[in-house]
Amino acid sequence: MISVCVAAYNGEKYIAQQLDSILIQLAEDDEVIVSDDGSVDGTPAILEWFAEKDPRVRLIEGPRSGVIANFEQAITEAQGDFIFLADQDDVWLPEKVSETVAFFNAHLALDVVVSDLIIVNEELEPITSSYFEYRKVRTGFFANVLKNGYIGAGMCFRKRMKNRILPIPHNVPMHDMWIGLLGETGFLQKPLTYYRRHDENVSEIVTSASLLQQLNWRTTLLYLLFKRKILKR
Repeated sequence: MISVCVAAYNGEKYIAQQLDSILIQLAEDDEVIVSDDGSVDGTPAILEWFAEKDPRVRLIEGPRSGVIANFEQAITEAQGDFIFLADQDDVWLPEKVSETVAFFNAHLALDVVVSDLIIVNEELEPITSSYFEYRKVRTGFFANVLKNGYIGAGMCFRKRMKNRILPIPHNVPMHDMWIGLLGETGFLQKPLTYYRRHDENVSEIVTSASLLQQLNWRTTLLYLLFKRKILKR
């Protein structure tokens, strides 16, 4: 079973296109969990239309505490053997689910897989053909503590990771960095997502935080990771 967790907030412009690109890849017993964090635009109506049309779409009310808590809420509800994260404004390429599951099956020790993305503009016109190359993403725990390559828009993890991931500490830099550093994470080099960039994106490709803020984040993150790995054994 596949679960897809979508964190929604005022996403009326793009979310229907994203859900269409996801649902066409899923089997009848799969699920899409959409946690809406109090949208005040047309997003709720769009989501209700999808839920009425397709029983695989399950709507839940978000905690209204930001994107990390919103993803946490959706992950808590997920029941699938493989749990994908999805941004509301991206578009999945048609082979994303099948290629990701095949990669897991070929690498049984992996807990988390992050696939590459094509960075595109609002009209899905390519800006950069590889997020991994653009960000100079590297493998390994400490390389990704220093410079995070674990991007949620390309992330999927096994169900067995839920107990390790949850609850997500409120003071981690981002949920995807937290998840990627908690398990055995591999990179799938094939781009499987159109990663849409526009004026209303919540996340940044290159952080604008100061060096001091980044140092504080990483010090806190290492402490929380150490604490979680000890407590969850």
